[in-house]
Amino acid sequence: MSSDRYPFRETEEKWREWWKAQGVHEVDLDTPSDRKKYILVMFSYPSASKLHIGHWWNYGPTDTYARFLRMNGFHVFEPMGFDSFGLPAEAYAIKVGSHPKEVTETSIAYIQEQLEAIGAMYDWRFRVITSRPEYYKWTQWLFLQLYKNGLAVQKDGYVNWDPIAQTVLANEQVVNGISERSGAAVVQRKMKQWYFRITEYADKLLEGLQDLDWPESTIKRQQNWIGRSVGANIRFPVTGQEEQSIDVFTTRPDTIYGVTYVVLAPEHDLVNELTTDENREEVQAYVTQAGRATEVERTSTTREKTGVFTGAYVTHPLSGEKLPVWVADYVLATYGTGAVMAVPAHDQRDFEFAIAQGLPMKVVIRPRNSSLDVEEMREAFEEPGIMMDSETFSGLRSEDGKKVVAEKLEERGLGGPRVTYRLRDWSISRQRYWGCPIPVVHCEQCGVVPVPEDQLPVELPEEIEEYRPKGTSPLGALDEWMNTSCPDCGGPARRDPDTMDTFVDSSYYHLRYLAANDDTQPFNRERMEQWLPIDVYVGGPEHGTGHLIYFRFITRFLHELGWVPEPEPAKKLIHQGIITHAGQRMSKSKGNVVNPDVFVDEYGSDVFRMYLMFMGDYREGGDWSDEGITGIDRFINRIWRLVEQAGEGSMPDGDPRKEDYSDALYRTLHQAIASVSEDLHHFGFNTAISRMMELVNETYRWAGDDQALHRSDAMKRLLRILALLVAPFAPHFGEEIWHRLGGTGTVFDQIWPVHDPDALVTKTITLVVQVNGKVRDKLEAPVDADEEALKELAISSEKVQVAMRGKTLRKAVVVPGKLVNLVVA
Repeated sequence: MSSDRYPFRETEEKWREWWKAQGVHEVDLDTPSDRKKYILVMFSYPSASKLHIGHWWNYGPTDTYARFLRMNGFHVFEPMGFDSFGLPAEAYAIKVGSHPKEVTETSIAYIQEQLEAIGAMYDWRFRVITSRPEYYKWTQWLFLQLYKNGLAVQKDGYVNWDPIAQTVLANEQVVNGISERSGAAVVQRKMKQWYFRITEYADKLLEGLQDLDWPESTIKRQQNWIGRSVGANIRFPVTGQEEQSIDVFTTRPDTIYGVTYVVLAPEHDLVNELTTDENREEVQAYVTQAGRATEVERTSTTREKTGVFTGAYVTHPLSGEKLPVWVADYVLATYGTGAVMAVPAHDQRDFEFAIAQGLPMKVVIRPRNSSLDVEEMREAFEEPGIMMDSETFSGLRSEDGKKVVAEKLEERGLGGPRVTYRLRDWSISRQRYWGCPIPVVHCEQCGVVPVPEDQLPVELPEEIEEYRPKGTSPLGALDEWMNTSCPDCGGPARRDPDTMDTFVDSSYYHLRYLAANDDTQPFNRERMEQWLPIDVYVGGPEHGTGHLIYFRFITRFLHELGWVPEPEPAKKLIHQGIITHAGQRMSKSKGNVVNPDVFVDEYGSDVFRMYLMFMGDYREGGDWSDEGITGIDRFINRIWRLVEQAGEGSMPDGDPRKEDYSDALYRTLHQAIASVSEDLHHFGFNTAISRMMELVNETYRWAGDDQALHRSDAMKRLLRILALLVAPFAPHFGEEIWHRLGGTGTVFDQIWPVHDPDALVTKTITLVVQVNGKVRDKLEAPVDADEEALKELAISSEKVQVAMRGKTLRKAVVVPGKLVNLVVA
């Protein structure tokens, strides 16, 4: 077969079949190796029938990196699976009018074919599919371990309710008050839910970040999300009901003498209890009104501050002053204790509320070198300073005051020093059908009873007439499934109708890959000791406070139980950038979504994935161009023509020899080896491809039309190196040209080339020669030539001689290593 164009269709299919038949991508997980690399990209959720360009952007480049490591002698494990439970898959099933299981399984089959077409070296023997019983059996097992250790609890609480998806969302699934899933404005609803007590691990999760090679932006996001705050807990006894109190947390106990009122969130449990009969109607109306506002609206800095007086009072814990209790929606039940001590002179939200309601202010912190007049203040003074009008604490610096005030409160039994966190327990109950059933039953006699481990999995029933969300769990309507017997007393019991958040499924999948075919145990300890932690984990930055914090929590929990040898799941994390089209983010509404199948059909898988890598820096993203892909297509076909002209046959022994090539080509070859190697270590795919393009260009300059050179052993030795360099980027193409050049075995078992450092040393420079500032020639000059030698070389140029004819040299300006400017008149 001979052609000027690379025949990608038959070639790509041929090598995929050969790889499968030869077991090229199969990994021995049980043979110890001190050169292991666990490379993992976040698995896909089959929420539609095909992969989109973002999947290719994730998977192709990461596979290039994994193949590069393999060719450098590493024992590489690169698995793949499907995050197939949850809202995206269920929403797609509703859209197409089919059962979630049916569309999910169909999508998985098709998407796996597409993933294979990418040419990635996934070992499909270790595939995981989270919606199959053999996987979610262990999701339920994980729930039971958390339950046994007091970390899975059912309790009442305010949750994020998505009115479109008709389900609860975790805090991490809400961005600025908007559902990440449906785009709906999220509202607060009080419900009984199952929670995982991730808050118990707040400090450990913070400390663990110090040892991770993760993007600084993601580390900062997790630090802020966990939100460790040092301050004081303060009790304000209710006047006339001293056994009752309103508890608040503050990071500024130094401002305690500036409190002029206390505020409860409308959802606070004490609102109804403390409101007087005279104020009840107004308070109830306000609470109802506040319930209609979204969290974004309530926390907006530009929104007018509203509220109502409850009629109740509390007593200041130090001064004994009587303070009014208000209800206001700028305070959230889900943040802190749901109550705040209002210090309007030193907190801007309180300042605005006090102005709106005509409430008093007290200045108790002044700047270090000036004073404040409350009558002249136009905004709160929120900086630390010097305490004033604070009884015996006056004159103390804020930082000192925080400590001694907290100690005084502790001494009086009305509070004390405290560390608190922004992080909230992980709400995992979902009022959806397509998810993992929660493995507990509810018995009238015994209460909540966990399903015994030997009865797992509790299978999700397939026979269901109506799975669409209606605000309550669809499983609750299936009496035949719901009704069961109590494992403890044998009496009648009901199953839990909710399903688990799919982030639970993905919180341990990296561990399950290593035991994917073992139904007898959740994890394989020996393999985990060999392969953990993940060496490089690749996925989007949007998961920073969702999946990426949950799988850290679960890994650390399992580590403490002795199941997992490592406390952290992934040593290094890489985020891919965003692909745009014509400068805009892709979306169906804009009509600018790129369908990979169209371009794969026209150019082949290798060209498509390689163009994605060439578009821009992987971490920053790039802008797709329908025309731009033709450049990569030309590049691949230029290599193909070199291989075709070289002819088939046995591969000559040895590496490229310097004497067989021009100095420029030999140097460019070793620059390419060095640069591609360095760039791939850092996911610098685009610059690596540029170096290979330079090598191909220089090869054509060297060989020209000399057919003897094109068919020479020197050319084949050079093309052998080029085949190795290009193979990780374009695996089918790399395999094809390797074999056409006479290579045996798979190209991916070959040793990666090593550059010759001496070849990189530049022995000459390009000297620019100007006459009266105008460029007249460019000459090759020895790199160590002195100024006089450079001047003589410049003057000897024929072009310069012509420019100087009839004129006298007045001056020579020499810039060593760069140029000579001859001034003539």
